[in-house]
Amino acid sequence: MLKPGENAPDFTLPETDGDEIRLSALAPAPVVLFFYPRDNTKGCTTEAQDFTAAAAEFEALGVKVFGISKDSLLSHAKFRDKQGLGVPLLSDEHGSTCEAYGVWKEKKMYGKTFMGIERTTVLIDGAGKIAQIWRKVKVPGHVDEVLSAARALCA
Repeated sequence: MLKPGENAPDFTLPETDGDEIRLSALAPAPVVLFFYPRDNTKGCTTEAQDFTAAAAEFEALGVKVFGISKDSLLSHAKFRDKQGLGVPLLSDEHGSTCEAYGVWKEKKMYGKTFMGIERTTVLIDGAGKIAQIWRKVKVPGHVDEVLSAARALCA
């Protein structure tokens, strides 16, 4: 399991508009990655809207913010357009980035066991090291907590 101080696993993933995003190419900008289970579900929509609402504050700090799920680029585009999202969404359809970050987990809901993304946010410093990880994220107030940590990191 990844821990603060370790190197963030590098990746290249497609973004909704077709650009390829490579984590290492974003340096020296700090980066927030929020891993979420599925497009257009209640918690994921609220989380993405909260990050969108705070996007200007993250941008003012020089922090790049990306949402990542295993949904397709088409699903991401529909999600972004329907919800008016202003944060880039990356598609990890093959799951290699989710695996590398340890967010692909066995989950249980309504008595059923299945594999899925555990809602997780990772703050990465400008040197590519993990500054902070939030696992099993509860959405209310979460973005404010991440923004506070980003402010401390950039101070």
